[in-house]
Amino acid sequence: MLRTILPQSASNTFLGFPLCTELDAIEADIAILGIPYGYSYSNDEFTSDQANAPSAVRIESVRLSDGLDHWDFDLGGPLLGGGNVRVVDCGDVPGDRADIKSHYHMAEQAVKTILERKAHPVVIGGDHGVPTPVFRAFDGHGPITLVHIDAHIDWRDEVNGISEGYSSPIRRASELSHIDRIFQIGMRGQGSARTKEVEDALAYGVEIITAYEVHEKGMDFAIDRIPANERYYLTIDADGFDPMVMPAVAAPAAGGLLFHQVRRLIHGLVQKGLLLGMDIVEITPKADLNGISSLTAGQLILNFIGAAARAGYFS
Repeated sequence: MLRTILPQSASNTFLGFPLCTELDAIEADIAILGIPYGYSYSNDEFTSDQANAPSAVRIESVRLSDGLDHWDFDLGGPLLGGGNVRVVDCGDVPGDRADIKSHYHMAEQAVKTILERKAHPVVIGGDHGVPTPVFRAFDGHGPITLVHIDAHIDWRDEVNGISEGYSSPIRRASELSHIDRIFQIGMRGQGSARTKEVEDALAYGVEIITAYEVHEKGMDFAIDRIPANERYYLTIDADGFDPMVMPAVAAPAAGGLLFHQVRRLIHGLVQKGLLLGMDIVEITPKADLNGISSLTAGQLILNFIGAAARAGYFS
């Protein structure tokens, strides 16, 4: 059993929540976990700025709250809704460029342990390869409806011989027996997918909802297509947002989703069934403007925590 991961400075935990690096001793409802490294396509990508996103989101999170008793208009009251909700920050899973398989294994074991301790994992990446070991960790917790926010469908089987990189996580998810329905929201423009990858996704049964459909019909259009009373996992690539919302991404594309739309999705999933956890990946802090991308990521996490508290997840 994985007992410890790389400690994070207590002053830099998410929103100042307690640090807990002994995962098999977690007593919490929500566990924040940084997974900095995806399975990169080159050595340069392994050390890309996206690996700094977990720290950047933590640092900026202090600007999101002046206290847990302060009113939050996203939630209609204080963050924790008056409940006894326990949130911890578990620090970051360590990575080694020479042994990325070990990083993925440790990440998977960390999330498995968090789930065994009955906590909801909130993962901060790293590139979009990061969710691949996270998806595996949910074995035994299915069937899970996967909801994916992104500009791209991420269905490549491999790139440069790498099958677990940032262009492949949703194809890898589709191969897991505990992943059932998949909804992909926010697609637009051009990514690494060719006609074959789109055909493969549609053959699996994926429902692809473009950003333009959301803009024209509202996020409730997407929420209504997701089956009720299911277990959900939400994976968010920051480039699913419009660049004015998330400027700090490697692949910005005009016409993306807006904050209030994804906020509505989080609340909708929490109310519709059981949102088991979420991740947000692909933020490049050096490209940020006044920390807005990291702040937005933190605000999304707060909406999950607050909405889940109000839905009675932790009572």
